[in-house]
Amino acid sequence: MSQNPDKSRNFFAAVAVAAPSRAGLPAELGAILASVGVQDAQARILADGAPWQACEYVFAVREGELESVLGGLKALSGVDFALLPAEGRRKRLLISDMDSTIIGQECLDELADFAGLKAEVSAITERAMRGELDFEGALTTRVGMLKGLEMAALEAAYGERITLNPGAKTLTATMKAHGAHSVLVSGGFTFFTSRVATAAGFDADRGNTLIDDGARLTGAVGRPILGREAKLTALDETAAALGLARTDALALGDGANDLDMICAAGLGIAYYAKPIVAEQATAAIQYTDLTAALFFQGYAAREFVAG
Repeated sequence: MSQNPDKSRNFFAAVAVAAPSRAGLPAELGAILASVGVQDAQARILADGAPWQACEYVFAVREGELESVLGGLKALSGVDFALLPAEGRRKRLLISDMDSTIIGQECLDELADFAGLKAEVSAITERAMRGELDFEGALTTRVGMLKGLEMAALEAAYGERITLNPGAKTLTATMKAHGAHSVLVSGGFTFFTSRVATAAGFDADRGNTLIDDGARLTGAVGRPILGREAKLTALDETAAALGLARTDALALGDGANDLDMICAAGLGIAYYAKPIVAEQATAAIQYTDLTAALFFQGYAAREFVAG
């Protein structure tokens, strides 16, 4: 053992998750790391085909060498991967977007379908999530288009259209079993966030409020509007209440209004996200499901808790 350890080297974990048929994934990842100069990496199989192929390598690396390692990982096709500090990977706070992240739909778009306006509303949603439109303006415009929609449409939209994305329950249940707190934060609406939070196993939820007159939507949104800054505030307020730091949080989302919390969290994950989000997140899920967020934290499949 060296009497003068190189303190400029830190331990990082490279994690890869891919389809169950990708049996050679550990060898692929090992070869890529070796090709960029990584030595003495400790390998661990996280899942061997059920539900995915997943593995990790932990190794010491200098800060200046990380870019070459990351460049090597990007050569993996059809693989979700993360490169992050090995220490403190298991997060104690999960804060997640709802639409197109925990659920497979955009609630407002589904509501618009009941008003015969899905195409028009969806087009605005897509532009807002890409960061091309101001979120608050896009939200009030879309809600205004739903003025007069009967309240029964909300229950119908939830019951008939809304489904949890694969891995959502396992993600929350596994993190909760290991002491984490989970919050669903959405630029969508509390009618949906409250129901989805219960279905997916979140501890709390925050969202916007649709104003109604008892029978129909008025076309107005309750103030203040929860958007990009408010999602970051939710992260900070929840962390403070739990005695945690931003580095203890995992933030998950797909749209531009999720960027602030994703960039602030210790582990920010883009889920089937718009390019503007995927480019700035710590990691991205593009090929597998929400359980990849557990593998990134170093959980093995045998540790998963079914929700």
